[in-house]
Amino acid sequence: MSLLATLLQALDDDEQEMIAIRRQLHAHPEVSFHEKQTAAYIKAYYAALDMPVVPCGDGYGMYVDIEGGQPGPKLALRADFDALAIQEDNELPFKSQNPGVMHACGHDAHTAYLLVLAKELNKIKTQLSGSIRIIHQPAEEVSPGGAKGMIAAGVLEGVTNVIGVHVMSSMPTGLIGYHTGATQTGRANFTDTIIGKGGHASMPHLSNDAIVAGSYLVTALQTIVSRRIDPFDTASVTIGSFDGVGSFNAIKQAVVLKGDVRVMKESTRQIIHQQIVTMNHGLEAMFGVQTKLDYDDNYPVLINDATLTNQAMAAIKAAKIPQITAIKDTGVQDPSEDFAYFAQKVPSSFFYIGCQLPDGSNHPHHSPDFMLDEDAILIAAKAVAAATLGYLDQNKTVQ
Repeated sequence: MSLLATLLQALDDDEQEMIAIRRQLHAHPEVSFHEKQTAAYIKAYYAALDMPVVPCGDGYGMYVDIEGGQPGPKLALRADFDALAIQEDNELPFKSQNPGVMHACGHDAHTAYLLVLAKELNKIKTQLSGSIRIIHQPAEEVSPGGAKGMIAAGVLEGVTNVIGVHVMSSMPTGLIGYHTGATQTGRANFTDTIIGKGGHASMPHLSNDAIVAGSYLVTALQTIVSRRIDPFDTASVTIGSFDGVGSFNAIKQAVVLKGDVRVMKESTRQIIHQQIVTMNHGLEAMFGVQTKLDYDDNYPVLINDATLTNQAMAAIKAAKIPQITAIKDTGVQDPSEDFAYFAQKVPSSFFYIGCQLPDGSNHPHHSPDFMLDEDAILIAAKAVAAATLGYLDQNKTVQ
């Protein structure tokens, strides 16, 4: 039996363990930068296997090194483990026990597959040409993200490439999706405070209505994409919050807008940022208000290395994994992902594991009823296992 066949069989035998880990984590979710118990669970898992854990970054990040028996490259495998501030609506035996917090994006599944895959890779390490760094990353969901701090702390030192995956409820279970080049949007967030002068609703001439100014700004911001961005470029500007709560008979002194920006080119990011700054200056001149713009240019566009990605897909296809029914280019994806920081530093590949429920029902990411087909956990483990062994074998002469 080949080394890959041995590894895939071991993962088959471990499927129930992966599901049990995922359910344990799902029942006890923690939001970004507060994943204390989740991190302790991960550390305890490795401690029981006598696999040393190295804390990394200013949060709860950590990594584990698996040193192969022969020289070769160092491939990193990354999974995130934070949850979201969402109240779960699902009625499950392992429903979230933490009010207002939910694994609504599948990071529990990512952690479950990688823990068990790391266990099995460690068992066969003497037969590997090269080494594997297992990266468990916190705080993917919230800027500045957990990847940045881990990179600054040296998590990529000596690493030649990084592979990551994400379960996708919009893709059928059994599908492996991929894309090369620019693959996921870059992101920015902003908070815009508009300050006028409050007063009585019957005497508007003695006040300066921040709601009127803010409403104008919301409308004006929509012209950035429609009139300042090339129609062939991908971009969006969304105002997700307009906080102007007050009384029916009072003119509001200040309002706070919160916005989201997505781009597929860093040059587009710069245009949008500058346009928002310019529009704030114009608003001040037009309405006589003051503005305070807090703009956070955060996650970069995620760029998938074509050579690494195509190599990984070829290895997965060659493995003939029965649970995988299709491997195809699924194109660019709208969400942003702080894995992009890893891809900025070393050539990387981030691909997708379909996890849609068998009945085809819609349970989108970041929704209170997000659900995934747990068959996808084993598929993730097997796909990454095949990509990992294929990579080490093809690059074993690299020192």
